[in-house]
Amino acid sequence: MAMIQNEPSKTRSPHQLTRGTSLWIYLSIAAALIAIVGSVVGLTARPIYSGITAVFLPQALAQDVANLAVASPSMLILAAMALRSSIRAYLLWLGVVTFTIYNYVIYTFSIPFGPLFLLWVGVLGLCLYALIGGVTALDHDAVQARFVRRRPLQVVGWFLIITAVFFGFLWLSEDVPALLAGRMPQSVTDMALPTNPVHVLDLAFFLPAVIATGVLLLRGKPLAHTVAPSMIVFLVLTGVPILLTPVVQAMRGQAAAWGVVVPIGTLTLALIALLTWLMSSIRTDE
Repeated sequence: MAMIQNEPSKTRSPHQLTRGTSLWIYLSIAAALIAIVGSVVGLTARPIYSGITAVFLPQALAQDVANLAVASPSMLILAAMALRSSIRAYLLWLGVVTFTIYNYVIYTFSIPFGPLFLLWVGVLGLCLYALIGGVTALDHDAVQARFVRRRPLQVVGWFLIITAVFFGFLWLSEDVPALLAGRMPQSVTDMALPTNPVHVLDLAFFLPAVIATGVLLLRGKPLAHTVAPSMIVFLVLTGVPILLTPVVQAMRGQAAAWGVVVPIGTLTLALIALLTWLMSSIRTDE
């Protein structure tokens, strides 16, 4: 694979790289502020989740805690830094926006219609446009030229592919036996939903996108350099509500699924280390 060449024609200042992106960043700021309000209401108003099962409820509450404590504040901080032309912050910001879209698809399609429905739809719409505009506004060749070391990109590419394949097999190991037996998967039964929204989103959209990003990154394609950091951020943030769910279960007097803490916690820490390494390979003039 060819080494990255920092050609003069592709070397642009951080200000030039993020020029024309302020509209999309401001959309995400509005979404984060609205999401904070929704998470506070979701955690304090009992009727919001009165229509979901006892198994699904801790997951919804853990997601609200993750939104309130991690995702929304991260989006606001990274948005502020991106407005100051930080290319590293901008690439991380794309990941938080992606994570928010993913989760608000679940809110809007899996939580029974209620007082927060339009708020959730608003967050979803704002972040969706912010992501589309935010990705298309960048010069991906110029972003690629900012990466000064190839090794982190190779490791990230393979890590993304392996992680996506692993989770794909994990979800299919539940879905395929249920289909062959002519029954509903246990997770769907426990949540009393038509299907498992996580499996739908992952198998149809996210995991194929992660694999494609990994492959394109290994091939040195410019777009993958923009998208790869956001994929890692997404995976890191996805681990937060999973790790919080046993805590919520224990606080509610339910049997806590502590078994997920070690594998998901280890994966999350590995992803954070990998993301740190990748970000350190970006040359900035900030």
